[in-house]
Amino acid sequence: MTTSNKPSVSLLLQHPAHFFALGLGSGLAAKAPGTFGSLVGLPFFWLIATYALSTQLFIIAVLFLLGIYFCQVTGDALGVPDHGSIVWDEIVAMMLVLTVTPNEWQWTLTAFLLFRLFDIWKPYPIRQLDKRFKNGLGVMLDDLLAAGYAMLSVQVLMQISHVSA
Repeated sequence: MTTSNKPSVSLLLQHPAHFFALGLGSGLAAKAPGTFGSLVGLPFFWLIATYALSTQLFIIAVLFLLGIYFCQVTGDALGVPDHGSIVWDEIVAMMLVLTVTPNEWQWTLTAFLLFRLFDIWKPYPIRQLDKRFKNGLGVMLDDLLAAGYAMLSVQVLMQISHVSA
């Protein structure tokens, strides 16, 4: 395992946990890896979009739990618990946001932008949680909260626009 702070394709392929934590390679993007990881969440969600909401949430919960392991193993290998290249948390959180988003490109774009806003901004209590928990669970939890803010915002915008999911 490498302790370098710069991930590589070699690390990506070294262990299945790294492959997933690094978002199938999207986390290796030189700039904005979190945004690229969030983009990967779109087709992942589309793969489960036709299932009942309860099934979608179950799948996302399983991916969340797996993500705790993926992010912990990869953070340990990188020597940085929440390295920017670890994007599994963005993938799973973006999938969760899409569960409450109408299946129209304008709403998908809105949900994506809102999630990125809250993930980057880290309003209370996200920033505090991010600073307190430096492990796989912490990596996954801060994006779960950002997803919650984005989901609430999407729902408010839908109410204002008189749109239903």
